[in-house]
Amino acid sequence: MTYLLGLRMRDRDVLVVGGGRVAQRRVPVLLEAGARVTLVSPEVSAALEDLADAGRLTWVRRPFEPGDVVGPDAPAYWLVHAATDSAEVNAAVATEAEDSRIWCVRADDRHASSAWTPASGRSGGITVGVVASGDPKRSAGLRDAIIDGLAEGALDARRGRERLNGVALVGGGPGDPGLITVRGRRLLSQADVVVVDRLAPTSLLDALPSDVEIVDAAKIPYGRSMTQDEINSVLVERAKEGKFVVRLKGGDSFLFGRGGEEAAACAAAGVPVIAVPGVTSALAAPTGAGIPTTHRGVAQDVHIVSAHVAPGDARSTVDWGGLARSNGTIVALMGLGRIEAIVEALTSNGRPEDTPVAVVQEATLPSQRTVAGTLADIAATVRSAGMRPPAVVIIGEVVRTARELDILHTGPQSDLDRLATGRDLE
Repeated sequence: MTYLLGLRMRDRDVLVVGGGRVAQRRVPVLLEAGARVTLVSPEVSAALEDLADAGRLTWVRRPFEPGDVVGPDAPAYWLVHAATDSAEVNAAVATEAEDSRIWCVRADDRHASSAWTPASGRSGGITVGVVASGDPKRSAGLRDAIIDGLAEGALDARRGRERLNGVALVGGGPGDPGLITVRGRRLLSQADVVVVDRLAPTSLLDALPSDVEIVDAAKIPYGRSMTQDEINSVLVERAKEGKFVVRLKGGDSFLFGRGGEEAAACAAAGVPVIAVPGVTSALAAPTGAGIPTTHRGVAQDVHIVSAHVAPGDARSTVDWGGLARSNGTIVALMGLGRIEAIVEALTSNGRPEDTPVAVVQEATLPSQRTVAGTLADIAATVRSAGMRPPAVVIIGEVVRTARELDILHTGPQSDLDRLATGRDLE
């Protein structure tokens, strides 16, 4: 039978004996908790040596010696980890700690250990620790199941003494629900209100508790949608009602997502607001299609532009002439409907007509499609293929590189299926 405690380790001394794989796993967690770590080992891994060189821990470069735990020169340790490859050394460390009534974790023998390190994880401000009779694999499996349940909302963690309040602007990623960040998923699971766009990973909403209010902001091009002012008002009003609001949208909130306007509206109203980065389709679409946005010797720069306003329009702030004269990769969002104007702006300013182009539709989703061509024919190609938004336009030699390397994907993709079957899917 064990008695679990949560230890507050900030500014408390911890001794770790051993510098191998076990120590490499445990030391960063101790440092994250604020502990002062002394590491005793003649050799350590590269990662631990880097921490020592950075002054994050004290490295005593020699084998363990009697008195290291409680000797006259030793700090007053609160916790000891015996993590060497020698059972004899670990036993000596544990004995010295036991004689001084200091808890000691033995990495090699759970039955001889006075303390066990739980499989731990965090989700939305909750720390989970699992101890399954000292069995690390079983503990880790249970820990992962609990953390996943908290992140997905299957375990309702919203109710407690300290509720979240304010607004979180969460970038949901390019479409595949598995590409939302861990932090974004955790915050979503604690929402009282979710204001969502059509390009967000909306399948995640089904896992939320039934009492979560879902506000559909739509954002359908040239169709039904809430205005930005209406969205801002909903965020502020619901937050002022004491509810935790998640603004869930596709990609990244601050990359052509108007997240800055929403953050400003919240700040002006005195509502706490945070922004959680998301995987932008500007980078996910090329990667999902097997196109490297940069490649050694081919492209050293990437230009991400919005074509929501067409080239030549007085409202456009994009220097299309400058882009045409560059040799870097151009990634255009919201450009499918203006593909002819983009081609004209680039070729009239010097980009060769044989410059490779690819258009990726519904990137990272099972319905993903990719067509490729050149500036000379891409407009006709996307029209004949019936390509439709959302789509990302990639312009540059990296498209040719993808073809030459035979990594360009044209059809629906399933990364896991490719790994499972060992073959490409076209």
